[in-house]
Amino acid sequence: MKPDAQDQTTQNWMKEAQKGYIRLGVLMLLKRKPAHGYEIMKEISQRTKGFWRPTAGGIYPILNDLEKSSYIKGHWETQKNRRLKVYTITKSGEEILKKALLKQTEIFQNLNGLFNEFAKEVLNIDANIPAPAPPSPFTVFLENKSEPTLQQLENHRKHLADHIKQMREELKEVDSKIVYLKKQPKPEAQGTSQ
Repeated sequence: MKPDAQDQTTQNWMKEAQKGYIRLGVLMLLKRKPAHGYEIMKEISQRTKGFWRPTAGGIYPILNDLEKSSYIKGHWETQKNRRLKVYTITKSGEEILKKALLKQTEIFQNLNGLFNEFAKEVLNIDANIPAPAPPSPFTVFLENKSEPTLQQLENHRKHLADHIKQMREELKEVDSKIVYLKKQPKPEAQGTSQ
């Protein structure tokens, strides 16, 4: 396959994955509070720091599909002399969101194992050193914008401290292997000695 065709294929795969993630993102955002289409587009863009910038041509078909499937319900409101369709999640939307998140978590864990296996092969990392897990694609939608509680901060700090400890152990292991390899004779030097 030519590089241009590979780029196009990869781009198509990413667009399909993005649609699914945005669909779940919409349900997660509406679980927090009702919103109109523009608010949803803006919130997704802000939460993903611009990585995903849904357009009206992308978000409204998703909203229409979710509404036809009875996962969300839209009603018209007038805000600042403008008619806007405000969406809320339905009971059935909450149920499908829960199931989808559980399934996505399972898929993510399985893919994470595969990711680690191939990352170690590609990056030539020792299989005994655990690779750090990439963040969940849903983290940005699950983050609460309200002030965190003391318990949440303490839990987050513990998680970070554990991760730092693991990274330090990995770094120590890598450093010792580097030192060992530097002490070994260079391959080209072995063939030239007489």
